Amino acid sequence: MIVAGCDVGSLTAEAVIMEDNIIKAFEIIRVRPRPEQSATDVMNRALEKAGLRMEDIDYCVSTGYGRDRIPFAKRNVSEISCHGRGAQWLVPSIRTVVDVGGQDCKVISVNEKGRVVDFVMNDKCAAGTGRFLEIMARVLGVSIEELGPISLKAQNPVDITSQCSVFTEFEAMVLINDGKRIEDIAAGVNRAMARRVLALINRVGVKEDLGITGGVAKNIAVVKNLEELLGVKAKEFPMDPQIIGALGAALFARDRYLKMQK
Repeated sequence: MIVAGCDVGSLTAEAVIMEDNIIKAFEIIRVRPRPEQSATDVMNRALEKAGLRMEDIDYCVSTGYGRDRIPFAKRNVSEISCHGRGAQWLVPSIRTVVDVGGQDCKVISVNEKGRVVDFVMNDKCAAGTGRFLEIMARVLGVSIEELGPISLKAQNPVDITSQCSVFTEFEAMVLINDGKRIEDIAAGVNRAMARRVLALINRVGVKEDLGITGGVAKNIAVVKNLEELLGVKAKEFPMDPQIIGALGAALFARDRYLKMQK
């Protein structure tokens, strides 16, 4: 049995291929202009890694913003359900999942089977999302991958007071012109990001264990700040945290295929 999950978001697309109960291959790419193009490209790369062809896939489930436009998916499932399922499958003790995507942030409460019990979502503002960090990285003249590590070198972290991404961008530019160190501004940016995510978490509450998914989970400074603010240590995933949504989709594909076989 070979199944797949494809997650097309606002900034990146991910694909996961599973054979029985084992992750056989996965891939992550930046999104293309059209969701169907992103899905096809990322799936083809994952298939190449696995040494498979599209016709070898028994069942595929799509998720993410572009889930309705993926031609080879037989079913689509919300990213909330997929992130909850994927995170709990990888780390069974997880009960709270924080997914910081490119244009939204979700806090999901799951049960012992990975099913969603409660959730809250912020998709009205770029603040507290991956897009916010991309904007700040561009202003500071560093890559998104560098934003976390350089902030750990801060000597006097600045306090970012603006609540809006546009105003924060202007505030960062003023700080640069005032001669503040890039490392200190980056530390302030990551701290501000963590505070915004915390405000969303507080609306649902944290049930341990905690798991952080999505691309922002790779930002060591945001994760560290969030852990300090919560007083809770996040569980580390044995796989790339950015593929959790696609993994959840693959697990739903496996369930659907087995149900069909019965």
